[in-house]
Amino acid sequence: MSQLSQEQIDLIASRVLHQLQAPVGQKNKSAPTLDVLSTPALGTGVFADINTATIAAKKAQLELMELSLKLRNQIIRNIRNKMFEHAEDLARRAIEETGFGRIEDKIVKNKLVTEKTPGIEVLEPKVRTGDHGLTLMELAPYGVIGAITPVTNPTSTIICNSIGMIAAGNAVVFNVHPSAKDVSIYNIELLNQTIVAAGGPLNLVTTIANPTIESAQELMQHPNVNLLVVTGGVGVVKAAMSSGKRAICAGPGNPPVVVDETADIEQAAKKIVQGASMDNNVICVDEKEVFVVESIADQLIAAFERYNAVVLKNHEIEQLDKVIFKETRGQRKPGVINPIYIGKNIQDILMKIGKQVENNVRLAIAPVDVGHPLIWTEQMLPVLPVARVPNVNQAIELAKEAEQGFRHTAIMYSKNLDNLSRMARVMNCSIFVKNGPSYAGIGHGGEGYASFTIASPTGEGLTNPRSFTRERRCVLVDHFRII
Repeated sequence: MSQLSQEQIDLIASRVLHQLQAPVGQKNKSAPTLDVLSTPALGTGVFADINTATIAAKKAQLELMELSLKLRNQIIRNIRNKMFEHAEDLARRAIEETGFGRIEDKIVKNKLVTEKTPGIEVLEPKVRTGDHGLTLMELAPYGVIGAITPVTNPTSTIICNSIGMIAAGNAVVFNVHPSAKDVSIYNIELLNQTIVAAGGPLNLVTTIANPTIESAQELMQHPNVNLLVVTGGVGVVKAAMSSGKRAICAGPGNPPVVVDETADIEQAAKKIVQGASMDNNVICVDEKEVFVVESIADQLIAAFERYNAVVLKNHEIEQLDKVIFKETRGQRKPGVINPIYIGKNIQDILMKIGKQVENNVRLAIAPVDVGHPLIWTEQMLPVLPVARVPNVNQAIELAKEAEQGFRHTAIMYSKNLDNLSRMARVMNCSIFVKNGPSYAGIGHGGEGYASFTIASPTGEGLTNPRSFTRERRCVLVDHFRII
């Protein structure tokens, strides 16, 4: 990457400050805002500060709106081709930098969002005609979107958001997670190169070289940013929702699984292991705890070991608690997970208690009581607590309580339609998967499109390009009703 000198950085700051302080009527005379862009970036789409990144993105978005939808569609196709080509490379870089997850699963995630994130095809307008004429309901972009991305799914979130936001006619400024900044910047540079190669403008996707909490706060408040899209924990979601801007927020989840007495036990065991071990449980939709009806609990627990899981004994769970928790706060309360174990392979975690397991083991099953902190904590590591309950009604009520009102994701294994229907109503989650792994709810092995921005706190659910548009109504009175 080329580097800015301190003199160049000072020049950018002074010219931007001059522009922001100028009277409104004078701002376009010398156009210092756009002139700043003559200063070189640190890389393709990478800038020294949030202000310059937003100015570049704003200019690129205006250029995008002058281009045809045909060309925009070509840009999206090029992005899909390039991201598919680099899926493994991005996965490897993410693992090397963050230490989270499994490379084979990160490749799956990258390919999933590349292929199944919707494009401009979902932006069809609506038309109504009647005695009083014609009304066209069209979708328009917000302009510049400020996006904050997580360390757990850095590249898949950037790919997914970029496709959806550009398809909707926006530019985006990413404040990426500092612990995944190298792979995220590399991803953003690839996106810019691909967009330009397709005939699109440079800097439709931008970021800064050194993201921090302070730069995230600046992005949330910046006047050039028209919409916030945030993926993260409770703190960043609260900050975004308090910013005064429209915010689409994908917050935490603690997805419960309920298994009732009518379930196919073998199917449930196999699919639960697949879902809970996906990328070592760092995905927000992954199964985090299981409530199983007492009458079939022994059968389910025994079946887990036939599908690449190991069932821990009571003394091993007690030892493991001391390793993976930095702090516990009592029964039915979330604990604090030691971050060094988040997203790690189960072999590395169990080694800390002197237990060795085969390399094909992907998940540890921990039979516990319903009050155990593992049930109530979004642990994000491949240790799955399983609690026995007397009946399905109690299981559903406990699932709702353990999910903590995030209304994110829930899973159930049952052949009883009444039970499935009741859980759907009680949980009221953005995603409810029946008789399959959690990731079927984001399009992997299930029908429907993919999204890694699942906006449960603000209610949008799985986002797509329509989520990043504003509706516009155009009315022609007393004409063009043909029929």
